[in-house]
Amino acid sequence: MTNRWKPNATVAAIIERQGKFLLVEEHTPEGLRLNNPAGHLDEGESLVDGCAREALEETMYLFTPTHVLGVYLSRFHRAAREQQAAEDITYLRFAFCGNLGALQAGRRLDTGIVRTLWLSPPEIRASAPRHRSPLVLQCMEDYLRGQRYPLSLIHTDANVIGLQPIATDGRA
Repeated sequence: MTNRWKPNATVAAIIERQGKFLLVEEHTPEGLRLNNPAGHLDEGESLVDGCAREALEETMYLFTPTHVLGVYLSRFHRAAREQQAAEDITYLRFAFCGNLGALQAGRRLDTGIVRTLWLSPPEIRASAPRHRSPLVLQCMEDYLRGQRYPLSLIHTDANVIGLQPIATDGRA
């Protein structure tokens, strides 16, 4: 039996205020890159909770997802570098838009995040070569087109967050 392919599940917050979008500048193996507040889904959390957590960790702002913006699949090839093999990574991104809350004074930005920036759509388009992923631009464009889906599109079974026992009969 071969290993089963599994994409990396990520969540992203698409945050707009007064015509500008909140992005983060972060250290990556490719250098400083711009990204939406985003990260990997953690074990035991729902997609909505994961998005709110990532937004807080990366921006220091509370964020409440109100709509699913979209579900995106993207593939990234990282060339081999010092003592690191080449990587072929596929990301399955669940993007949300919602309500920006208060800045949480006293918090620190997550490891690797250099700063947050509020950029206009033309600034984001012009900075595309610095984006961590083509999904940064795609999500903004989808948001600007008015694409929104209700959160009820997503269901998180109670066993994911530990409220019910995990099924043992192999059912998904």
